[in-house]
Amino acid sequence: MSQLIVYQYPKCGTCRKAVKWLENEGHHLTLRHIKDEPPTPEELSELVEKSGLELKKFFNTSGEVYRQMSLKDKLPGMSAEEQIKLLASNGMLIKRPIVSDGTKVTVGFKEEMFEGAWKA
Repeated sequence: MSQLIVYQYPKCGTCRKAVKWLENEGHHLTLRHIKDEPPTPEELSELVEKSGLELKKFFNTSGEVYRQMSLKDKLPGMSAEEQIKLLASNGMLIKRPIVSDGTKVTVGFKEEMFEGAWKA
């Protein structure tokens, strides 16, 4: 089974479901606490690139910090580099969980998406 890195927040119910699903599939997981140890700007750039998703998909748009910082209005005027630095500065801004095997990356948890990406 592959070794996966899971960027997650332990109190997040969605993260717990994702971790349980991956464990049930027999994956070996390295759990990274997204608030205490957020991905670096370099790691984030790589994750975004390997995910094939737009950078905005990495923002936790339903999060309190996102709303407090009025990012909905500010993000469109920011460069990708500025957005990545902002994400790296506060793990609570990052949509979670992020799962990576070093080649592919998923963001968030939907069972059908995990079936396609991480089914053993």
